[in-house]
Amino acid sequence: KGSAEKPNDPSQKNDGDKHANSTISQAVSTSGIRAALVSLSDQESAVTARRNALIASPKDLLRELGRLDLLRANLGSYAVATRSISHGMLSGASLTALNICEAVQRLDLEQIRVKSTLNVVEQVAELKACVLGVTGSMGAAQDWETAASYLSRAAKIPDEIVNGPFAEEIVPTAEVPDPPKVTLDHAAESLRVLFLREFEEAAREGDGVKVTRFFKLFPLIGKPDVGLDVYGRYVCQGVASRARVNLNAGTGGRQRKESFFYADALTKLFEHIAQIVEHHGALVERHYGTGRMARVIERLQLEADIQGGIVLDTWSDERNVDRSLTDIKSYAFTFLVQSFLPAATARDSTPRTSSPAIRNVTAHSQSREDDGINMQEVDELLSEIGVMLGRWSLYSRFVASKCQQKSAAILESEASILKAPSLLLNSSLTKKVADRLVSPYNVLTIFFFRRSVEKAFQLDEQPPGLSLNLARPIQSNPPYITSAVDDVMYIVNQILERSLATSQRGVISSVIPTVARVLGSDFVGMIQRKMRDESYPKATVQGTLPPEHIIVGFFVLINSLDVAMDYVKRIIQPRIEVSSTTATFGPDVEPSPASIATLYPFEHDAVFVITTLKSLQESFQAKTSELISDGVFVIFKNVIKPRLRPILADTFRDVDYQMASEELDALSREQEIENAGVDTIDFVVQRQFERGWDALTRPIARILTERNFDKLLTTIISYLGEVLEKRIWGYYGRLNGVGAVRLERDIASIVNVVVRGGRYSLRDNFTRCTQICLVMNMEDDEWGELQTALADPTSSIDGDWTIDAEDRSRARAMVREGR
Repeated sequence: KGSAEKPNDPSQKNDGDKHANSTISQAVSTSGIRAALVSLSDQESAVTARRNALIASPKDLLRELGRLDLLRANLGSYAVATRSISHGMLSGASLTALNICEAVQRLDLEQIRVKSTLNVVEQVAELKACVLGVTGSMGAAQDWETAASYLSRAAKIPDEIVNGPFAEEIVPTAEVPDPPKVTLDHAAESLRVLFLREFEEAAREGDGVKVTRFFKLFPLIGKPDVGLDVYGRYVCQGVASRARVNLNAGTGGRQRKESFFYADALTKLFEHIAQIVEHHGALVERHYGTGRMARVIERLQLEADIQGGIVLDTWSDERNVDRSLTDIKSYAFTFLVQSFLPAATARDSTPRTSSPAIRNVTAHSQSREDDGINMQEVDELLSEIGVMLGRWSLYSRFVASKCQQKSAAILESEASILKAPSLLLNSSLTKKVADRLVSPYNVLTIFFFRRSVEKAFQLDEQPPGLSLNLARPIQSNPPYITSAVDDVMYIVNQILERSLATSQRGVISSVIPTVARVLGSDFVGMIQRKMRDESYPKATVQGTLPPEHIIVGFFVLINSLDVAMDYVKRIIQPRIEVSSTTATFGPDVEPSPASIATLYPFEHDAVFVITTLKSLQESFQAKTSELISDGVFVIFKNVIKPRLRPILADTFRDVDYQMASEELDALSREQEIENAGVDTIDFVVQRQFERGWDALTRPIARILTERNFDKLLTTIISYLGEVLEKRIWGYYGRLNGVGAVRLERDIASIVNVVVRGGRYSLRDNFTRCTQICLVMNMEDDEWGELQTALADPTSSIDGDWTIDAEDRSRARAMVREGR
């Protein structure tokens, strides 16, 4: 307000004049001169406005300057009053405050020095009291607990106080002239020797109270490592003594020959150590500090290495494990080897399982091989090794959990990963367990399983009374499989359960893949050999069907593969599925991943075990599924296909699709009279096909498993759809309008017969047949609409048709006469 506008820069005016002059000078016409004059006129108006503003601005400026002078005069008076107050009133108070602050600081410094001096004096007094107390307690009183407590109190005093000149001057007395450091060290060493002597004497006498008394005193005199070492030797002596008693309990008697004597001895050893760690750990942690029990555990592990090694060595010698392994490795598996020889060689060397000669040839050779290997002893040996491995794994988990240093975060987490401590990884007992238990267990398990598979096929029997004749009832219960399947799968379940219970990754990594290999090569291979050599459904005379007992035997073999695949899934799947209800093993409880995680807690062992089990299931399923598919195709090719063509021929025999409506009505009336009023002409094709289809499929359905029959039915219907399509095309030019309707109805009735029982997905195999019949019976206007829709590029109707345009045109031309 009242401010003047800033005058324009003279240079800008000169620039405008120069511009106007240049414009005029550049004008070449009258219009250009007029434009230049207008520009000059505008510039003149602007200059006049600026001049008027400059003339008016000094008045406002002078008025504002006057107001500023008045304010400056008032402010000066205020400044003078403020300076007078500051110098007259506040300067003294400020000086007083500064003096008080300096006095307070000096007082605080003196107080700190006094407190520091007092603290030193108190610590020196405490040191002197401790020195005199230790000396007095170790004198005539011989109060060792008091002496140790004085040493513990002295250990809390800083070293700079103990070794300082003030303490060396004040603490010594006539009775104790030495410096305090020398006196305390001498007392601690004397007490260490005394406590060791008393502890060892109490240990020899078996005085537990006295042992505990002196064990508590070692940390008080600053010798915790000595106390832990002597205590470790003490408990190790107890462990060794108990282990010798347990091992010598069976000397000279029959106890050592019992199946689990050495397993019990090893179990008692581990239980004794665990009890010591569990019961004495609280005492050690309370008097020696958190985590100090690990030193005792290390000493106990050394003793466990010795005593456990003695048990394993004695067990190995007593059970003749090395000789058993040698016999097993030399076993030839004669029956399995000869079973896989070519058919001619096998007949010359080894008779069939069901042959009477098996008692004289194969049984003799097998019994001769079995003379050196008792399967019951192998099973008992495996059970004992499994128990010992399970106890070792449980002991390892216990020791690892006690040695693992857990932070607060890990303590709050329930899913902390357990890692094996170095004292277990470097333990000689760990190496001996691997050599004496894990390795023999793997070899014995594989032999036991393969020999069981061999024995199962030696004693293999098919279910009796099976027949394709529906008039003959079947006495056996489904599923109809060979006895070898149940025997082998029982052994598989037993081996997996026993191997998982060992909690040894080395066992799983060896046993499970080998079980998968034996199942794929020996078990599946034996069934495949039987399917190829003994029960292959091949006609003995060309043009006839294979013998019934051969067909039934082939059905039983592919049933055996299907049921075996289901058994393996039922054995493995519960062990790898997530289940919160099954967390432990039991007689009627299947293991779950929760129990596997419990049995295999070290790092990623549980994931490895589950992956290995899945690999076993997937590999066995792949091999059996492939062989089942091949077997189903053989059944279709050699049993079903030769009978299916005659069924279709009989179904459409004497069926004329060129008859007029009058002829059909007359024939229908004749059949009504002949069949007591039942109209059969419209259902003759359906009933004829249904009789043939039931005679073909029902005998097979009652023997095959449901999955195998579904696979076979899928193959049959796929082929049937192709045959029906060819038959429909075969009526080209042999149909009238009524015949086309009848053909469509007959095809639909055949499809209904085939897919009954809820198998509606199989209708897709007849889509081409139904679409041909649909086009054949379309009215002209419907056909025109269809052609129009198909010609429209934006229409999606073409995707619903499986027959192309050529087939549709051909189907449309099949009817002989117009509509």
